[in-house]
Amino acid sequence: MLTHFSAMLIFASCVSVVFGITQRAVPKMMIRFGTFTFGILVFGTVAASWLMYLIKR
Repeated sequence: MLTHFSAMLIFASCVSVVFGITQRAVPKMMIRFGTFTFGILVFGTVAASWLMYLIKR
């Protein structure tokens, strides 16, 4: 069973790999940018979900 959180992690992984490969030319910078993008996507999604939770209450 795929949860919302695991689906978000899979999506963030795919997007960060594509962004890392297409946005940087040096392999070290590809990994660094991909990791940064993954962190931003996960943090942004968790922060947005908490904000929506607080607005709903």
